[in-house]
Amino acid sequence: MPSVQGDLRSDDSLNEGLLGADLVGVAVFAASGASAGVIKRLDLFGVAFVGFIAALGGGIVRDLVIGAVPPLAFADWRYAVTAVVAALGVFWFHPQLSKLRRPVLVLDAAGLGLFTVTGTLKALDAGVPPVGSCLIGMLTAIGGGLARDLLTGEVPVVLRRDIYAVVALAGAIIVTILRGLSLDSLWTLAATALLITGVRLVALYRRWSAPVAAP
Repeated sequence: MPSVQGDLRSDDSLNEGLLGADLVGVAVFAASGASAGVIKRLDLFGVAFVGFIAALGGGIVRDLVIGAVPPLAFADWRYAVTAVVAALGVFWFHPQLSKLRRPVLVLDAAGLGLFTVTGTLKALDAGVPPVGSCLIGMLTAIGGGLARDLLTGEVPVVLRRDIYAVVALAGAIIVTILRGLSLDSLWTLAATALLITGVRLVALYRRWSAPVAAP
C-alpha cells in the first residue's frame, strides 16, 4: 500500500508540473504573439486575439486530433485567462521593452520547448502510437507560431529555412523515448524542454538552416 500511495503522489506531482509547464507555455506564446501584434501596430483587441491564437492554436489542434473535446482552451478557464492576461501585459508594458524582435524570438523558442513536451505527453496519454504522438507534439509546438505569423502577415517560421519544426520533432522523439524507458520524470522533461529551447536559440544565433532546392 505505501508504494501505491507513493506512485499516486508521484503521478499527482507530475500532472501538476505538466499543468504548470502548459500554462507557462501558454503565457510565453501569448507574449510572443502579442509582441508580434504590437510590432504590426494592431489595436488592443488585435494584440489580445493574436496572443490568444498563438498561445492556444496548437493545443486546440492537438485536442481535436486526440478526441479531447471540448479542447482545454475552452474547457479550462485558466488557459484562456493566462493567454489574455499575458497578451494584455505585453500591450500595456511594451514601451518598457526594448527591441521587441529579440524577446519575440526568445519567447517563441521557450514556447516551442514547453509545448513540444506537453503536447507529446498528452498524445501518448491518449493512447496515440509513438510515431503519431511525435507528430502531434510537433504540431502542438508549431501550430501557435504558424497562426501568429499568418495573422500578422509574415511568412510562417516553419516554412522558412530556419531550424524550427525539426527541433520540435526531435524533441518529441526524445520525450517519447523517455516515456518508453519510464524516465519521464518532471526533471527530465524540464531538461528536454530546455534542450529544445537552447537548440532553437543556438540555431538562430548560428544561422543554421535546412537545405533548399537548387534554382
